[in-house]
Amino acid sequence: MVKRTGPTSTVTQNLIMVVGKLGKNSDFWKRVEYELSRSTRKRCEVSLSTINESSEADETVVVPGKVLSNGELNHKVTVAALSFSTKAKEKISKHGHAISISQLAKENPKGKKVRILA
Repeated sequence: MVKRTGPTSTVTQNLIMVVGKLGKNSDFWKRVEYELSRSTRKRCEVSLSTINESSEADETVVVPGKVLSNGELNHKVTVAALSFSTKAKEKISKHGHAISISQLAKENPKGKKVRILA
């Protein structure tokens, strides 16, 4: 039987622990915890064009993986992600905010009005 693997980074493990505590009261954070706990190979990578198509103005989006710089943003959006490419962070900063998932967890512990792109 194959042993289940998960994130080996201590930063990611600590983030999963923080999100897991919030997940006891919120289905949103339970889902984010599940997505973060997946192996690195299965973690999502989302392009800016996908975020642009899937979000509305002044919305908050969570990407439990990496945000890539492919495409452009046409509206203001707050993006929380595990990691960003350098160019993606620059492009997001022109129209909105790029924050970490741990920062979003502090600002919005109930996970209200946030969309998950995974």
